[in-house]
Amino acid sequence: MDITFKTEGKRFNLRAAAVIMNENRVLAMSDERSPYFYLPGGKIALGETAEEAALRELREELGIEAKVVRPLYIAQSFFTEEGSGESFHEICFYILIDCSDTDLISRGKSFIIKERHHTLEFKWLDVADLENEYFYPTFLRERMKELPEGVEMITERR
Repeated sequence: MDITFKTEGKRFNLRAAAVIMNENRVLAMSDERSPYFYLPGGKIALGETAEEAALRELREELGIEAKVVRPLYIAQSFFTEEGSGESFHEICFYILIDCSDTDLISRGKSFIIKERHHTLEFKWLDVADLENEYFYPTFLRERMKELPEGVEMITERR
């Protein structure tokens, strides 16, 4: 059971997101429901750690077995989803992931994966140019240029 619930006009999500870096690029994704790019990941299940959720999502979305390096950010975000217009309160753990023992880099600069009923587009985005990309969350556009040594707590309202 995913840790999410809906109230009148609002939704709460507890998420984990994978930060996968390669040569000053970050792996981002989009799908037919979201016109923007975001990091791979998904909701955390009840009884699951954020790290376990990030690795599970990578298995499900990319078919890879990756390794956790360390947590980077814990973000509490308040936003309205552009596609659905739904208001969200989301807590997300951003986890730095090592994919060096996988075939991920050899898949190319961008690639498409079919997952159940969705088409997922993955793309390596240049970290130096993230502020010019249609990419969320916005706080990562600048912070991806220099990853923190310890965990940072972020609050974002948009």
